[in-house]
Amino acid sequence: MAIVRVDERGRMTIPREMGIRDTRAVVIPAGNFFITIPLPKAPREEAEGWMATVKDRRQLKKLAESAAKRDAVKRVKRRGQL
Repeated sequence: MAIVRVDERGRMTIPREMGIRDTRAVVIPAGNFFITIPLPKAPREEAEGWMATVKDRRQLKKLAESAAKRDAVKRVKRRGQL
């Protein structure tokens, strides 16, 4: 665990000791804290051994985008913004 500083533009600097360098990460807001999950350089190759699927990348991307759109619309409706 590490304590980080957030600057005026909302940027966080992760300490070097955490080992998350030169990579992309998913940041999930969870109430009053964030969950950070580092992404591998080649996620598809990393997941081949444990995530079996017959769909190709294009089909999976389309499914993920449609699920994200449904989720976004549901969230906007719940907040009364639509």
